[in-house]
Amino acid sequence: MEGAFDYAPAIALFPLVAFVVALAFGKFLPKKGAIPGIAATAGSLLFSLWMLAAVASGETYHETLYEWAVGNAGGAATEGIEFTFGILIDPLSALMLVIVSLVAFLVHVFSLGYMNAEGETGLPRYYAGLGLFTFSMLAFVFADNLLMAFMFFELVGLCSFLLIGFWFRTKSAPSAAKKAFLVTRFGDYFFLLGVVAIAATFGTLQFAGDASFVNAADAALNGDGDAWVPAGLSTDTWVTITGLLVLGGVLGKSAQFPLHTWLPDAMEGPTTVSALIHAATMVAAGVYLVARMFGYYALSPTALAIIAFVGGFTALFAATMGVVKDDIKQVLAYSTISQYGYMMLGLGVGGYVAGVFHLMNHAFFKALLFLGAGSVIVLMHHEQDMWKMGGLKEKAPVTYWTFLAGALALAGIIPFSGFWSKDEILYDALIVGVNDPVIMAAYAMGLVAVFFTGFYTFRMVFLTFHGEPRSDAAEDPHPVGWSIKVPLIVLGVLAVVAGVANLAPVAKLAAVDITFLEHWLDGEFGAIEGLTYGAYGELLHYDAGVIGSEQLTVLIAAGLSLLLAFSGAGLAWKLYNVPEPVAHKERLGSAGTVVEDNYYQDEYQVWLAEGLTLPLSRAADRFDQTVIDGVVNGVSTVSLFGSSAMKRLQTGIVTNYAALIVTGFVILLLVLGLLGGWFL
Repeated sequence: MEGAFDYAPAIALFPLVAFVVALAFGKFLPKKGAIPGIAATAGSLLFSLWMLAAVASGETYHETLYEWAVGNAGGAATEGIEFTFGILIDPLSALMLVIVSLVAFLVHVFSLGYMNAEGETGLPRYYAGLGLFTFSMLAFVFADNLLMAFMFFELVGLCSFLLIGFWFRTKSAPSAAKKAFLVTRFGDYFFLLGVVAIAATFGTLQFAGDASFVNAADAALNGDGDAWVPAGLSTDTWVTITGLLVLGGVLGKSAQFPLHTWLPDAMEGPTTVSALIHAATMVAAGVYLVARMFGYYALSPTALAIIAFVGGFTALFAATMGVVKDDIKQVLAYSTISQYGYMMLGLGVGGYVAGVFHLMNHAFFKALLFLGAGSVIVLMHHEQDMWKMGGLKEKAPVTYWTFLAGALALAGIIPFSGFWSKDEILYDALIVGVNDPVIMAAYAMGLVAVFFTGFYTFRMVFLTFHGEPRSDAAEDPHPVGWSIKVPLIVLGVLAVVAGVANLAPVAKLAAVDITFLEHWLDGEFGAIEGLTYGAYGELLHYDAGVIGSEQLTVLIAAGLSLLLAFSGAGLAWKLYNVPEPVAHKERLGSAGTVVEDNYYQDEYQVWLAEGLTLPLSRAADRFDQTVIDGVVNGVSTVSLFGSSAMKRLQTGIVTNYAALIVTGFVILLLVLGLLGGWFL
C-alpha cells in the first residue's frame, strides 16, 4: 500500500472535475453529463477502497496541503495560529469515504433511469450539482482541521439548496430550498462562533496530532496546559459551551429538534437528491462531525448528556409524525430525522462505535429506501400518495423485495443490519442510564420510538405494495430499467449483511470476538498519535452491581426492542395488510390533528420570525436611526454649522482682513477701557 495516500486528494477532485465538465459541456454530452459523474464517483469509490485497505494494513495519513494564513488566536497562542488545508485519513474517515462515494456512485447510476427517462430538462445542471455535492462531502470527511471542515460544511449546505430547488419553476421547490438554507444557516451561525472560540481558547483547530485542540483541552483541564477562558468561567464550563456552539451546526445539518423542520420540505427535490442528502451527505455531515470531535465531547459529560437527550427526544418525536404521513417520501423523511436521533443518542452516551455503526448501516438502508421510493414513483407515473398505490408486489418484484429488505433494517428486525446497530445504541444507553436519570429518559424515548418505527415502516410497505391497486397508475405501472434495479440490488444486499461488521450482542452472549468495527474504530487499525477515540470505553462502564448479569442484560435489552418492533409491525399488518385499507386517523382524535400538523412547529417558527424577531429588529432599526444616528448626526450638524460660519471669515481679500483686524483692535480697546473704568 506504499504511496496510496499520495492519491488521496483525487477522491474529492474526481467529482469536482465532473462538476466542471457537466456544467460546461453537459448539454453536448451523451446522457447530459451523467457519464462523467458516474466515472468520477466510480474513481472516488475505487480510491476510497484503496485508502480503506491501506488503513487496514496499519497505515495512516495526515498531511498539510496548503497554508492559508497565520493569525493571532489570543491568550493561548502567543505565536499565532495557522489556518491550513490538510487531509486526515484514519479508520473513521476511510470508512466514511467509502460510504459517501458508494452511495454517490449508485445515485448517479440510478439517475440514468430516474432523471433521464422522460426527457427531464436541466440535466447538466443536475449532474453538476451532484458532482459538487459529492466533492464537498468528501472534502469535509477528510478535512484535518475544524476550519476546513466548517468551510466544506457550508458548501454542502449550498449544494443542498441548489439541488432541493432543482425544479425552480415550481412554487414549492424554491420555497423548500430557501427554508433548508435558512434553518441550517441559523445553526451554522453557532458553529462559526464555536470555531472562533476553540481557536481563541486553544490556539489550534487541528483534529489530529499532539497539537490538536482535543489534546490542548485535555491538558488545560488537567492543569498541564494553557488556555484562554473568559473571565468568570472555569475551563470545563468553557469546553462545554464551545462544544455546544459547534453542536448548533450539527442540529441544523442532521435535522435534530428544534432545527428539523427543513428536512420534510426538502422532499420537493428529486428523489435521487433525497437519497444522497439523507444517506451520505447533508444530514450525515452533522453526526459525522460529532464523531470526528468525539474526543472533545468526551471531556464534557454535560455536553454528552445534552446530545443524548436531544437524540432520544428527536428519535421519538419524529417517529410519531411518520405514523400519519401519506406521501411515501414524507414517511422516509421523518424516519431519517428519527434515525439520526438514534445516532446522536449513541454518541451522547459514549457509544462512539455504536453511533458510527448506525451511521454506516443507515446510509445503506436509507439510500435503498429512497431509491426504492424513486422506483415506486416511476412505476406510479410520478404519484407519491400511498393511498393511490397498492398491488405492486407482484408487478415489481425487484423493487418490492429490495424495499422490504430496507424496511426490515429500518424497523430493526433481526438479523437485518439496522437491528445490530440500533440495539447496540439502546444497550449502551441502558447501561449508562442506570446511573443517570437524564440518559435513562433518553433511553426510554428511544425504546418507545422502536414501536412507532415498526408501525410506520410496515404501514408504508403494506399501503405501497400489498392489497389491491387503488388507482389506474397502480393497475398499469410504468416499467423500470436495470439502471434502477442494479443499485437497489446492491443496497439490498448491504441492508441484509452489513450488520455482521459488529455483532456486539452476539459477542457478549457467546463470548466470541466478532466486533470487527469496534477494533477498526478504536485505533487498532492505523491509530494516529493524538487522535482520541478510545474515550468511549471509559464512558461505557458496565456496572454489574447495579444491572446484574451482562448476558441477561443483553437479552432483556434486545428482547424489549424486538418485542416493540414486532408489535408496531404487527399492528400495521392488522390495520393495513388488507385488500381495501382505511386510514384509521379518526381514532387518534385531536392528538392526530396535532401530529398531522407536525406539532405546529412550522407555525411556531413563522410566529417566532414574524411575530417576535421581525418586530424586535424593526424596533432596533428605529432606535439605531433615531437615537444612535441622531446623536451622531447632531454632533456632525453642530460641527458643520460652526465650520460653515468660520469659513466665511476666510475670504482671501486683504482689505477684509485689515478691516477685521482694526475692528477687533477697537473692540479690544473699548473692552479694556470699560474694564478700567469699572475698576477705578
